[in-house]
Amino acid sequence: MENLTPTKANLIKSKSMLEFSTKGYELLDKKRNVLIREMMAMIDEVKEIQIEIDSIFKEANSAMIYAMLTMGTNNVEEIALSIPKDENISILSKSIMGVEIPFIKDETPEIQPYYGFFRTNSSLDITVTKMNDVQKLLYKLAEVENSVFRLAAEIKKTSKRANALHKIQIPRYREMTKYIGEVLEEKEREDFFRLKRINNRSKD
Repeated sequence: MENLTPTKANLIKSKSMLEFSTKGYELLDKKRNVLIREMMAMIDEVKEIQIEIDSIFKEANSAMIYAMLTMGTNNVEEIALSIPKDENISILSKSIMGVEIPFIKDETPEIQPYYGFFRTNSSLDITVTKMNDVQKLLYKLAEVENSVFRLAAEIKKTSKRANALHKIQIPRYREMTKYIGEVLEEKEREDFFRLKRINNRSKD
């Protein structure tokens, strides 16, 4: 404060910076709260997806074991290798409060019979269908988990900026405004009394 010149111009500047910092903090605080709500909802979604994956995968695994027992391991492996890779997905992005998060666009067509019905049974069909469901859920899980990671990083950055304003900048400008205001008021009082004395002397 000792290097600060208490002038009206500095008082106006200090008040302006205090108002700017306060509004900035309010906006950052709102952004942080929105991001936290979004992240918490996504964390709940991750848990639901993981439970669903676990359930479907168990069904797929049971069906696959039965298929291997009834059709033979080599036959099941040969059919599995004949199924083409899924290359019909695109990774796009969308924005939440300025945070770019991934969005997986899945354009995979409906499951086609990649194998003949000779020497196969319904357990293989169940395995293929269930594993396809698991694959789509894994896409979604990767999308949501990555989004949670990005939102958490942004929340941390936003909190750091908000705390800097709340604990450092705002108190600094508030104290600065108070100091300049008090000095100027004291100076005005001194000037008033000085003028009063001058007027009194002139009357004498």
